[in-house]
Amino acid sequence: MKGKLILEDGAVYTGELLDSAAKTVGEVVFTTTMTGYQESLTDPSFCGQILTMTYPLIGNYGAAEQFMQARRSFVRGFVIGELCDAPNNWQAEESLAAFLSARKIPCLYNVDTRAVTRHIRSAGTMKGVIVPETTDEREIRALCAEKLPRNVVETVTTTETYTLETAQEHAPHIVAMDFGVKRSILRNINRIGAKVTVVPAHTRAEEVLALRPDGIFLSNGPGDPTDVPEIVEEIQKLAGKKPIFGICLGHQLLALAFGAKTYKMKFGHRGGNQPVKNLRTGKVHISAQNHGYAVDPDSLAGTPLAVTHMNVNDDTVEGLRHTQLPIFSVQYHPEAAPGPDDNMYLFDEFWNLMKGV
Repeated sequence: MKGKLILEDGAVYTGELLDSAAKTVGEVVFTTTMTGYQESLTDPSFCGQILTMTYPLIGNYGAAEQFMQARRSFVRGFVIGELCDAPNNWQAEESLAAFLSARKIPCLYNVDTRAVTRHIRSAGTMKGVIVPETTDEREIRALCAEKLPRNVVETVTTTETYTLETAQEHAPHIVAMDFGVKRSILRNINRIGAKVTVVPAHTRAEEVLALRPDGIFLSNGPGDPTDVPEIVEEIQKLAGKKPIFGICLGHQLLALAFGAKTYKMKFGHRGGNQPVKNLRTGKVHISAQNHGYAVDPDSLAGTPLAVTHMNVNDDTVEGLRHTQLPIFSVQYHPEAAPGPDDNMYLFDEFWNLMKGV
């Protein structure tokens, strides 16, 4: 059945609906990744958003449980070019269409995603709706008027504490605060030989320290970091107690905890091709990113934070380090490995901080 994507500013893009009754509303964003569509669909950082893939051929290798990044998908909708109905890969367990249908993810395909992307790059991210072509104007207006949730961290975080064990003797113990953590990040931390205890986002600092960690990890996650000031307060209480490593939303929350500010970007960084310069070594690494907010570099003056990494494309802040305490963070996702392993050294740096090296 014919369907359409209607943006907040009135722009309309037509296509085919996978589910003829699908109707949804969300913030429309795009990602430039050429592969990893299932990882993107299940990345909690896309919570509440309608995800557009710029690469036109989607579904070629199907879907499988091992590529899930969370317990479920939190996207509001999926907009793509060609939807492959005959996947060919030895790991495939189902087609992408079956994956989307089973999880009731509204999908609009046969869309000119290049046009959608160019529009968002020009006008910025905005609210949009996916509806069948026959939907009347009154229903569309009602859908457009829906308010999007703000504190989406509560939606994606774990509801209970759990642990990833390791066979390594004398392994460091890391407490990971789950703001919407990807499973691949946890696996990489666990793989370096650390025991990882994952706790809900609003776990108090006293409870984190009671677990006797050697290090504290602040995860990625969705939304505006200023929407969770109570988490920022707990991070302030943790500062100086144990080494801390933050990624993505965790990076932004750390910046707020030490007095810096964040701002909403025009269309964000979402993709696997962002060049990041390490200011300490001068090397440029290719990074995977998924965020719509960034740290304001001008607000860092007077704080104990120093910039360690910058985005080569637009000079946004990509990494911070505390000048006195064993605390550092990056805006990107080192475990996604588009380099392919340019940024894995960050996990080693965290290990060394915990070992006091």
